Amino acid sequence: MSNTWKIYVLALVSFLVGTSEYVIAGILDRIADTMHISLIAAGQLITIFSLVYALGTPIIIALTSRFDRRKLLLYFLGLFVAANVLAYLLPGYELFVAARVLMALGAGVVVVTALTVASKVAAEGKQASAIATVITGFTASLIIGVPLGRVVATSWDWKLVFAGIAVLGVIAMIVIALSIPSSEGEAPVPLKKQLSLLKQPRIGLALLVTFFWLGGYSIAYTYISPYLVSVAGMSEGVLSSALLAFGIASLIGSKVGGYSADRIGVKRTLFIGMALHIVSLVMLNLTAHASVTIFAILILWSFAAWSSGPTQQYNLVTMAPESSGIMLSLNSSVMQLAMAAGAGIGGIAVNSVSLSSITWIGAVGVAIALIIMMLSYRPTSLKPSQIDANNAA
Repeated sequence: MSNTWKIYVLALVSFLVGTSEYVIAGILDRIADTMHISLIAAGQLITIFSLVYALGTPIIIALTSRFDRRKLLLYFLGLFVAANVLAYLLPGYELFVAARVLMALGAGVVVVTALTVASKVAAEGKQASAIATVITGFTASLIIGVPLGRVVATSWDWKLVFAGIAVLGVIAMIVIALSIPSSEGEAPVPLKKQLSLLKQPRIGLALLVTFFWLGGYSIAYTYISPYLVSVAGMSEGVLSSALLAFGIASLIGSKVGGYSADRIGVKRTLFIGMALHIVSLVMLNLTAHASVTIFAILILWSFAAWSSGPTQQYNLVTMAPESSGIMLSLNSSVMQLAMAAGAGIGGIAVNSVSLSSITWIGAVGVAIALIIMMLSYRPTSLKPSQIDANNAA
């Protein structure tokens, strides 16, 4: 098998992990109905997954840093597949939560390891492209996995989604076992060194931007399916199409965000993206009963929200280029913590205020991110020597 196809297999693995995480938002109301639980309880399935992913992944990666990458990928992909089988077979909410915990532990290690393996099997000079392909697999889960999950849940049983992920996961394991070569682990990066970067104010503020930007997004996205059905009155057919359009817009937004950061700079790209993000969340509420308009606003929201993703990653890497791997790892953990917090706050909002309040509260979260981002750029008026002195301190 050529190296290109090996990387596509790793992208498939990334797609399966992304689908297992994001699909819950697309079928939240179905889960609540069939399990006889509240929307809030169903929403916590996202909180639990993201929290375990964020906290468990760095620890496991640190503990297994010297392991053969191929074996590590197979072991944790096996755990991920087993968790999806349990999610399909086990009855009841509590057991499904347990399956989600195992799923998150497997998923986090699988994604990080897949990115590492992709960079090692790629041809010389094409490592960055290989990593981008694997990340695209994750993004594709929003485009294909979530709307497809909704169709499966509507036509048959939502648990079949997890059975399908398990089957594809087994196929991926077989291909990886036969085609991916063994590779040595790496020297572990001490946790103290990872956390030392947080002492730098600019990096701490930038990670707070990530937290509030994605947290605000998660507040609304977690409950978007019941919102569109109950508040906006969307039919099942239109909802599936809306979720597909939402996913496509996220991919375009990511591409445009990266291009814009190169052309007009990180600050302007983040400002425009977050400003549009806030406007679109507010407009989602104001246009809830105008079917054509809300469809367009959904596309604008996804485009604006995901335009900030690659821009923010690039922003963090440029702050500590000598520690780019650690910065991306920290940002990944913060993103998952933000997803967990957003889903939790969204649940409180639905329970204490109303389902329609998620868009307003989500907009407030993104507004906080925008304010922090603007404040973090104020020190740029200092001379370079002053900035270096501050960072050294």
